Amino acid sequence: MMADHGDLCDGQDATFCMNGGTCYRITSMNALSCVCNENYKGSRCEQYQLSSISANAGEAGLIAAMVIVALLIVVMVTVVIYYICKMRKAKQQSQQNNQQQYWRVKPRV
Repeated sequence: MMADHGDLCDGQDATFCMNGGTCYRITSMNALSCVCNENYKGSRCEQYQLSSISANAGEAGLIAAMVIVALLIVVMVTVVIYYICKMRKAKQQSQQNNQQQYWRVKPRV
């Protein structure tokens, strides 16, 4: 049976492709070729390819970059808010210490 990829491999050549790929012999080139299953790629279907939600890898990379930038912005805003609260608290304590000094009676020696 002839296919677009050549003739199906037989005998030991049938094990040329890994991970359930289908082996074809290209007679004009005297070479073996593989048609891989859904999540595999490579000349012998040896590489596992993680499935992606997006249809295009560039779009998935852009989404990942946007998530990372958003997380960095959240971390930076959190740090700024922390230091503002810390400075306000220090200022309030300083004001309280100054007020206590004015009304305190110094002991006699």
